[in-house]
Amino acid sequence: MDSLVIGVDSSTQSTKAAVVDAASGRLLAVGRAPHTVTGEGGARESDPEQWWAALAEAVAAGLREAGAEPAAVTGIAVAGQQHGLVVLGSDGRPSRPALLWNDTRSAPQAVALTDGLGGPDAWLRRTGSVPVAAMTAAKWRWLCENEPRVAAAAAGVRLPHDFLTERLSGAAVTDPGDASGTCWYSTATGAYDAELLDLLGVDAALLPEVAPTGGTRVGTLTASAADTLGLPAGVAVAAGTGDNMAAAVGLGLGAAGLLDHPAFSLGTSGTVFAATRVRPATAALAGFAAADGHGTYLPLGCTLNCTLAVDKVAALLGLDREDAAPGGEAVLLPYLDGERTPDLPGASGLLTGLRHATTPQQLLGAAYEGAVFALLRALDELPTATGAGDAPLRLVGGGSRGRTWVETVRRLSGRAVVLPRTTELVALGAAALAASAATGDDPVALAGVWRTGEGETLPPVEPDRATLDRIAAVLDRATPALLTTQGHR
Repeated sequence: MDSLVIGVDSSTQSTKAAVVDAASGRLLAVGRAPHTVTGEGGARESDPEQWWAALAEAVAAGLREAGAEPAAVTGIAVAGQQHGLVVLGSDGRPSRPALLWNDTRSAPQAVALTDGLGGPDAWLRRTGSVPVAAMTAAKWRWLCENEPRVAAAAAGVRLPHDFLTERLSGAAVTDPGDASGTCWYSTATGAYDAELLDLLGVDAALLPEVAPTGGTRVGTLTASAADTLGLPAGVAVAAGTGDNMAAAVGLGLGAAGLLDHPAFSLGTSGTVFAATRVRPATAALAGFAAADGHGTYLPLGCTLNCTLAVDKVAALLGLDREDAAPGGEAVLLPYLDGERTPDLPGASGLLTGLRHATTPQQLLGAAYEGAVFALLRALDELPTATGAGDAPLRLVGGGSRGRTWVETVRRLSGRAVVLPRTTELVALGAAALAASAATGDDPVALAGVWRTGEGETLPPVEPDRATLDRIAAVLDRATPALLTTQGHR
């Protein structure tokens, strides 16, 4: 019987469970289950118990679709949405809904934390990142100030993937990749930073242990988890990681694979990242660690507004998402949920450049252009090795399957674009971590053998400088006003 592994992608909107042949990396099936996100204004919350129920539902659906025997499964790993704050009570269960990465209520706390350590450079030296509303540290401070009884009664503090891994294995554990998105873990030392924990008011005893890698075997399924999932109790459980780190593994980015080759992830949020040996030190990026355990970094720029924002504009115009044309003179900055890169958590969408001749299709095209432009600005901040500055962009996420997204990236970037044949790269990266936990093999090297990051390469085209310059001019004029209205200095 072939050995199978399960890679779980627990994202903002849903859980996917990929059933994968451990030897070849062949994707046999993907089970799915939805999540519910609640909140108005800047609030975005989910019940972590819902994630656990969705994980069980997705695993069962994946095994059923694959026609696989549960006894063939040898490993499982979870890749989760980053930064979310899960607070556990004394019974080990969540004491309130999780604060999600895109909850922007903690923007004032992020500013205060930045000042509290002496400014952005002090944070960059220690964590590689400057606090923004998305970071877990800012959310913890928000909780302490707004729900002090909940914070004082906390018996555990977890990230989303930590919570699920603990449900699977009983082990309170995280990995360097996801831990590096908290702003209380130091990428300089590879450990929690005691001074930052004191500044934040976080007891180190509340935090999970940091495993050496995301593929580290942290145990096996507990009897309860095995019963819930319908799997053998001896299945190896990996430490797991954050969703962006798992996508990098799935693409084969890391010390055992490609270095300094950038990826664009076009999903609810947009991200641009690369695995590099260079420890980043710029406030424009989150200076994450990778999940591979080889001292690799994963500098990343993240925008809150990507496919979801563009789809909203399409719905407002009554258009299909592919019924778009280049924006012409119109510029649309789609900051419908505030923005993270640039750091404008209180911003709203901005439309300018309308003419009598402007068409609805051009307005939709302008929304695509605004979203892609934000990612390209983050791309410019990535540290790259000599000769890799013009490496092809690897497009992943739901948007990578959309013709207009692909062509907008090509037209504005002027770079070649790789479209991996495999679409579920976060889940496949998690599957490689699961296989690593079961066999001890390097997960990035496994992904290389599986060839999950390979696909069609589209040649470069001449960059649309006029559109790039037009959007840049609007953003540069608008940013001071946006900062002023949000109370930034």
